[in-house]
Amino acid sequence: MAENEKPIAVPVPAATILLLRDAPGGIEVFMVKRHHQIDFVAGALVFPGGKVEKGDSDAALKEFFDGGDDWTDAMRALGAGAIREAFEESGILLARDARHGDFVSGERLSELQHYRPLLDKREAALADVLRREKLRLALDQLVHFAHWTTPANMPKRFDTHFFLAASPVGHVGSHDGRESVDSIWTTPRGALSDRKKWTVIFPTRLNLMKLDDSKSVGDALAAARSTAVLPVTPWIENGPDGQILRIRDDAGYAQTSANLRDDM
Repeated sequence: MAENEKPIAVPVPAATILLLRDAPGGIEVFMVKRHHQIDFVAGALVFPGGKVEKGDSDAALKEFFDGGDDWTDAMRALGAGAIREAFEESGILLARDARHGDFVSGERLSELQHYRPLLDKREAALADVLRREKLRLALDQLVHFAHWTTPANMPKRFDTHFFLAASPVGHVGSHDGRESVDSIWTTPRGALSDRKKWTVIFPTRLNLMKLDDSKSVGDALAAARSTAVLPVTPWIENGPDGQILRIRDDAGYAQTSANLRDDM
């Protein structure tokens, strides 16, 4: 390493969920607009998610999981983190009431909203909330969709797993007003079409394009279950019109490159 060369940042494990619903105009996904003062993808339209926290791998969580029996401990932590982050950022909760086994209703969900800032500020532990409220995390609703790692040249890097899940009936969704300042249910094409209103970075855009291949939530989940997820780490090449951001050709995306100035 050269004397003035900085070491490559170690990627932080992270997870996000594409929360889906069927609508007259086609499949819709819930997205939030990041606060302009957030230090990562500020102002961008993204899926709810974030870094995996220590509590997401708490051994005590195992008694509150539905599904995930054949997952590794690391993948279960990613699943727990994805559900927790989605709840914090969208108010949508992929959990069942342990007393009767049904998904949390819209009415019950409203009674749980006060936990969002408590979990976000780490003033409440996920396992404690689940125990107190008699809830079970629905890992069985998560379908692995994509796996992206931030390029090696970036000062802050994330090793992010993307999941698909159908949003429970009655869960409307709302941004938290802190990390995100706006939210929307939108078709993939709708999020991609208005570049003046929404900033959509390269990984988000490609995952929206991939989702747009499906006409319904059922189709999207089935396609994801039948497709192997390959890890993607973009890199930069010099092209005739400037620097080009590229990904591997076999990752399952229709687009594999973009001009860097448009996407990072």
